[in-house]
Amino acid sequence: MELDYIENVNEFDEHVVRLYNFNQVEAILFRDLILEVINNNLKLNLEKLNFIKTRNCNLILGLLDSDEGIFTKDNETFFCALTKDGYQNIVKLLEPYCTQEKKNHQYLYDLDNNINLLFAPEGTW
Repeated sequence: MELDYIENVNEFDEHVVRLYNFNQVEAILFRDLILEVINNNLKLNLEKLNFIKTRNCNLILGLLDSDEGIFTKDNETFFCALTKDGYQNIVKLLEPYCTQEKKNHQYLYDLDNNINLLFAPEGTW
């Protein structure tokens, strides 16, 4: 699994933090780690995971009292701040990737935020 940041993916000045180039096993590992965030109120630093190769950014997941989505101050370190319900929704969206190999992409939240979290096995959307 690889992680990167892509600026200006459309005419609306939107950007994506993208998890891509992964298989079913890595999707399961990622889903299980999100469950750890939910169940144990942990922060998850993706740069520290041996199955994720970070390209031009890092992403840190953590719980918050409101769904804020992804934000950054330097376009290198990104923070994903969601509620338990927000992360539980991500877990539901990841399930199809955990039960069989998939090729289609999925945005992992729908918030009024200009940085989206893209889950794309083949990197395309």
